[in-house]
Amino acid sequence: MQLCNKDVLYQDDYLVAVNKPVDLPVHKNDFMPADADYLTKLVGQLTDRPVFPVHRLDAKTSGLIVLAFSREVAAALAKQFEQRKVDKSYMLLCKGVPGEGVFTNEVLIKKKKKRQAARTAYKTITTIETGISYKQEENVAISLVKAMPETGRWHQLRQHFAFNRTDILGDTQHGDWTLNKIMTELSGVKRLLLHAESLTFQHPESKEKISLAAPLPEAFDLLLKQLAGCQYVAP
Repeated sequence: MQLCNKDVLYQDDYLVAVNKPVDLPVHKNDFMPADADYLTKLVGQLTDRPVFPVHRLDAKTSGLIVLAFSREVAAALAKQFEQRKVDKSYMLLCKGVPGEGVFTNEVLIKKKKKRQAARTAYKTITTIETGISYKQEENVAISLVKAMPETGRWHQLRQHFAFNRTDILGDTQHGDWTLNKIMTELSGVKRLLLHAESLTFQHPESKEKISLAAPLPEAFDLLLKQLAGCQYVAP
């Protein structure tokens, strides 16, 4: 896996923002081969500078992520995230029609093995009708949703949408496994349909307001076109 200049959405002397590909970890971990790719390594190679992560983005989630060129800038930006001064939005495809509102269910924090309060505002952008039926589900609708997490818990969006029976497509950990299998069979798409779309924050040096956005992956449009009106009844 490689990054190229078109993946860089913003860069100055202090920070860089990139459109992270799906299935690319941000950090190296002990379970990865020595020659494995990860985001900080690839961005370092692309910019020829050491880079430091500022916030989290799951490997399976694509989209906008900001990294800093110094520990000091990384710490200053991370503080904005911790103090909830950064506006974040994600785009996702999910089962059903969530509508518009705020999810407030507590979510599981895996490392701490306990639940914590979490809030996710959401708004349905568009919905397609399908003829996909399986188990107790009939003519499943699929929705494109904009989600704005007000907190930053582990797998918060994935847990919130699954808990409210509007599972994010392609979520193999919290989602609907049968629908995921059908989705891949009908479209060839095999990924988590969750994308970090935008960030707005204060530049740690200039103090200017920075608003950035990452384009929606082709897989989203492909799925909406291929699943709209398609017929599938599970045996």
